[in-house]
Amino acid sequence: MANPILQFHGAAGSVTGSCFFLETGGTRILIDCGMFQGSKSEKELNYKSFPFEPSRIDAVLLTHAHIDHSGLLPKLAKAGYGGPIFATPATIDLCTIMLQDSGHIQESEVRQLNRRNRRRARETVEPIYTADDARSMLPQFIAVEYGEWRETVGGVRFRCWNAGHLMGSASIEVETPGADAATRILFSGDVGASNKLFEILPRAPSGVDYLICESTYGDREREEYALKVRRDRLRDVVASSNSPGGVLLIPSFAVERTQEVLTDLVALMDEGEVPRCPIMIDSPLASRATEAFKKHAADLGHGGKAFLRALNAPNVRFTETAEQSKALDLVRGFHIIIAASGMCEAGRIRHRLKNWLWRPECTVLFVGFQAAGTLGRILQEGATDVRIQGEEIHVCARMATLDAYSGHADASELDAWVAGREPIRKAIFLVHGEEHAREAMSARLQKQVSAKVVCPSLDDAYELAPAGARLIEDRTPARIRPVVPGRPDWNNDYQRFVLDLSDCLKSVADEKGRAVVLRKLRRALDPDDVPAAEGRRNGNVNHGS
Repeated sequence: MANPILQFHGAAGSVTGSCFFLETGGTRILIDCGMFQGSKSEKELNYKSFPFEPSRIDAVLLTHAHIDHSGLLPKLAKAGYGGPIFATPATIDLCTIMLQDSGHIQESEVRQLNRRNRRRARETVEPIYTADDARSMLPQFIAVEYGEWRETVGGVRFRCWNAGHLMGSASIEVETPGADAATRILFSGDVGASNKLFEILPRAPSGVDYLICESTYGDREREEYALKVRRDRLRDVVASSNSPGGVLLIPSFAVERTQEVLTDLVALMDEGEVPRCPIMIDSPLASRATEAFKKHAADLGHGGKAFLRALNAPNVRFTETAEQSKALDLVRGFHIIIAASGMCEAGRIRHRLKNWLWRPECTVLFVGFQAAGTLGRILQEGATDVRIQGEEIHVCARMATLDAYSGHADASELDAWVAGREPIRKAIFLVHGEEHAREAMSARLQKQVSAKVVCPSLDDAYELAPAGARLIEDRTPARIRPVVPGRPDWNNDYQRFVLDLSDCLKSVADEKGRAVVLRKLRRALDPDDVPAAEGRRNGNVNHGS
């Protein structure tokens, strides 16, 4: 029997796009099918064809509902996959909400883009999938409970372990049959942090042959955040933000992070730690996800009751319609707005940022990981000017970060989790992390474990042989790699250049000086055709042939 082949079609050198293709004895299984987020070039991979034939997949195993793990499932079904998608019941409930919302966002953004494209005489585009596409694939979900062995096809079986990352999240243990012995492979999914309000500590088996492990925070340690410490830090941010006519904007993932932050805010107000003020949840997805959390409140650990109390607080309001969202711009007095998306890449938070970033009475609080190239990361790193939906905005708002809410284990927690999987007989593959995070974690693990540590690149394929993992040089599909994943791209440079050019022109005293700057720029762009370029600027364009 041939050895299993494992290919890394996402989250390899970057944090997003989780997608692993496992082939063994003619059986083809996909673990996760997530959407790429981050730089514009990286997100373009979402529009390209899959580097495998969807109709030939036998089963999909889903670790959890976050869009960077589940977000391309409707595209997969649309491209011909009609088989089962195995996930925990809570993950299915969340995906039912999140995937339709993802389709709706794509439709909305494509409508806006196509309006601009038509005005510019450019080709129109289609969304990756629609809300209807997402709805049509929901019957493919099959619920599995933690600890329950399930068989797919070809003798391949799997079971889920609570990963402690998100409601319903799982690490997935896969066994593939072999001539002499089965091969045991563990996909970590996202490993949860300690002291999470809604989750238990992550669990997983030991003694596997291969471990595919996330490394999002593989290079950093967070402070030890017990519940009181975390709430004290949040209290300090609210207190320093509380100014007349001011706002605390919290970009937040709509699922679980929003519910955690809301629970802590209401608890602080109930205890008199911060003044009671309006709290607006400006996200239809968060509203629907909150209903799923209410359904599974009994599974949320010690935080479930506190969460239900927060939902009934009189100062908490959820916005549903676009009109209700726009009305938030008219709110007077200090207030708090929690809005998606968590990395400021889409959704209503961008409208809130457009309205508030230029005002010094605004504080933006980041409570989650910001991927390289995202607007959230750019703001977090101290940008003084940004462009949002084509508009240039000077940043006067204060930026704050509180990573106590991260759903990911930090470096020492990841090390401890890996140690708990020992003995790992063959190899550890580090995924779901930016390059510096993977390199730091790899360097530590190589001193701590006997297994080989591998950092695969996008689309790499490995044979999982009895002697260990072997890179298959000729197996990598010819997929265009526009950028190194997990890094800013040319579009980030272009946005920065436009802002720098604007600043430069504003600093020049007169029109003649500005003309000189533009002439030098044209000469740099087209040194052999400066007169023609100036002719185009003045409207002297020959439309004949």
